[in-house]
Amino acid sequence: MNHFDVLVIGAGPGGYIAAEEAARHGKSVAVIERQAIGGTCLNVGCIPSKAYLEHAHWVHSLKKAQGHGMDVAFKGVDYAKLKNRKDKVVSSLQGGIHATFKSLDIHFINGEAAYVSANSFQVNDQTITATDVILATGSRPFVPEIPGLAEVEYLTTDTIFELNDLPRQLVIIGGGVIAVELAFALEAIGSQVTILEVAPDILLTEDEAARKIIKQSLSKTMTLETQAKIKHVHPDAVELEDGQKYPFDQLLVATGRRPNVALAQDMQLEFDEHKRWPKVDDYYQTSQPHVYAIGDLIGGYTLAHAASAEGIKAVKAIVGQKERPVRDRQVPRSLFTSPEVASFGLSEADAKAAGYDLVVEQMPFAFNGRAIAVDQTEGFIKLVVDRRYGEILGAVICGPEATEILHQILTLCEAEGTVHELAATVFSHPTVSELLQDVAKAVVRKI
Repeated sequence: MNHFDVLVIGAGPGGYIAAEEAARHGKSVAVIERQAIGGTCLNVGCIPSKAYLEHAHWVHSLKKAQGHGMDVAFKGVDYAKLKNRKDKVVSSLQGGIHATFKSLDIHFINGEAAYVSANSFQVNDQTITATDVILATGSRPFVPEIPGLAEVEYLTTDTIFELNDLPRQLVIIGGGVIAVELAFALEAIGSQVTILEVAPDILLTEDEAARKIIKQSLSKTMTLETQAKIKHVHPDAVELEDGQKYPFDQLLVATGRRPNVALAQDMQLEFDEHKRWPKVDDYYQTSQPHVYAIGDLIGGYTLAHAASAEGIKAVKAIVGQKERPVRDRQVPRSLFTSPEVASFGLSEADAKAAGYDLVVEQMPFAFNGRAIAVDQTEGFIKLVVDRRYGEILGAVICGPEATEILHQILTLCEAEGTVHELAATVFSHPTVSELLQDVAKAVVRKI
């Protein structure tokens, strides 16, 4: 069979979730993927990094236990075992997707899709056609032009997990979320890490107060250089314009990602005014009928869960069950360091600029009994609320279980609840989530 109801190009978290959704709606589905099933997130992104970060958290817990009366000897990390565990996690999840595809009769093709004509593509010497096409081609690491970089061996976020040996001295060019998470993970398990960021600060997409806490935490164990003016990259060191040299045995360039637009260009899709992403409507349809685009390819929050949600909504449009698009304000953003940082919605500054009459309240985890008991008092919870209706416009959580707690607020907002319902909810005691209710009560008192 070479014709399908739905053809998905790209098997990352946007593509494979879209394929499964389409199959569950009774569509015949094919998926073309030129690399490994699962895409960037599963193979070289979210999942491998979280496996490494979990080892980092274990190390931090052991060191903390040593200071609280437990006789625990930490003798270092067996990097080969760590990598082997990561590989098993990835393999297991890949197997899960393949099994789901098989159960849903989804046809998976490993190869490069080349555009032929309207909804017709060539892959591995066969022609595949479809009634509807979903482009989920993802993104690739962006590598800036830096003097000397092209002449040296360096890692990107796509290749660092292939290392068989732990770097002794790791220099990271870039200070965004991915760079900081990898710095946190690899320093904890034994690398000497330096972060070089050309911008005024690291983590510029994060809340300023949370950013300050993470920066202070990292600065205790590694070198952070912001507003770094890189003069030249040598085979064993990065030289700055002030003459300072940072030696390395491994160099990681983690300076963001760029969408894979070649196929969209071949299809002559209409792009946005900056020529960066294909334009889509509220239902993810491109300028060509029956051709949809999702995920990193169309910009917005380049996050796995955003791509998955977009994929589902694109399929809903295909099957005649159109839903409102994924709204940036309700996409959670997470940083899996220690402490964790999680946020969604509008910042205080953005909400003010939008004209809202705000009530903003913030409390530290040092006020929370459970946080004190488990010695995790670093951080805070902040709520940004519209005074008139009590609508929660945004939130920032920096602290223990931040990435999990945030979903309590998101679920409430999705159900059109307000800060009043949050304040009235009965929370179990003692839990770190109680601080969320305390902040909500403080907001209500000011409304």
